[in-house]
Amino acid sequence: MGGDRNARLFYGVTLSSGFGNTAMSLAASVWVLALTGSASLAALCGLCVYAPSLAGPLLGTLVDRLPRQRLLVTTSAVMAALLLTLLAVRGPGQTWLIFAVMLGYGVSYVLLDAGEAAVLQAAVPADRLGGVNSVRMSLQEGLKLVAPLAGAALFTWAGGGSVAVLAASTLGVAACCYAALRPGALPGPAADGRSLLGGTRDGIAFLRRQAPLRRLVTAGSAAVALSGLANAAAYLVIVDDLHRPPAFAGVLAAAQGAGSVAGGLLCGRILDRRGEAAAAWWGAVLSALGPLLLCVPLTPVVAAGRVLIGVGLPWTVIAAMTAVQRHTPAGLIGRVAATANTAVFAPTTLTIALGAGAVAIVDHRAVLAAAATGTVLAALPLTRRQAAAGVASIEPERL
Repeated sequence: MGGDRNARLFYGVTLSSGFGNTAMSLAASVWVLALTGSASLAALCGLCVYAPSLAGPLLGTLVDRLPRQRLLVTTSAVMAALLLTLLAVRGPGQTWLIFAVMLGYGVSYVLLDAGEAAVLQAAVPADRLGGVNSVRMSLQEGLKLVAPLAGAALFTWAGGGSVAVLAASTLGVAACCYAALRPGALPGPAADGRSLLGGTRDGIAFLRRQAPLRRLVTAGSAAVALSGLANAAAYLVIVDDLHRPPAFAGVLAAAQGAGSVAGGLLCGRILDRRGEAAAAWWGAVLSALGPLLLCVPLTPVVAAGRVLIGVGLPWTVIAAMTAVQRHTPAGLIGRVAATANTAVFAPTTLTIALGAGAVAIVDHRAVLAAAATGTVLAALPLTRRQAAAGVASIEPERL
């Protein structure tokens, strides 16, 4: 029963903070654009959010040295307070404050993700982690369909400060959910005498040594990164192949979002019945089929391709993160989870830029085919012994 209660509280965290965070992420860029008229400065808001993920392994080590549940509550409360400082923004002269708050958002994402991995490990039975992660992914993807519209509407009606207040209030709700968790025995802060950098190396080394985990994280990283490689090519499909206006990207994004919602709900069953390796493998296959269908200049086929990407891409991520939560020693979970998150998501920034340059040199369909091929190749090791044995070969390490 405790696991059911804790799972519901984690769903509450996803719904509350996810809605506010998604709305605020869009509103921040629009706000900077409205204040400065610069699209480049507006784009920097996204960079501020994602840049701290590069320090994920180091921040994860810090999480392992702090009381995890208290960290979740405190980080949410501090971030809510930071958001309220945006009420002081009155003109272009205060734009720096928006950037600073979004940078704080990025740091909080890393801390919360790593802290949640540790608390989830203690709060939810191991055999239910996959299902909980899958439902949370579906909720996150569903929010992406409604929260940006809500944030844009609120910004237009009442200004950026109102969106900041909304995001702060949702983080307050998340802090209350974290505080209400009743996890099992949480490990105390690590006190192994290692320096912060030494502890970080321990987390990276664990992930590198455990081949089954490493393969899952590699497959997830490749799938996410190569979806970024295909980003610019996907826009050319809309304009050059389908002869649709650029705004049609919103329709296809909704199709992918619907696929992600459905995929998240289905993933839990795959994880329970077949294990993490099978879920990651089939997720990679679907993620590869999607870009290939984008090469067919028919709107229904392209839409189907985006749906398949929406279904498959979350499977690779959920499988990797669930395996990390299930099979990492409690004393290492913060740094290993943060390292895995960095490995999965950080390369996307580079591949988006590479994809944008590639379509200026080669046909965009060649870029889509390369993305599909790379996704499958990265997942091929999952079809060997691990597909049958799952991650049972991972042996717990003593700290």
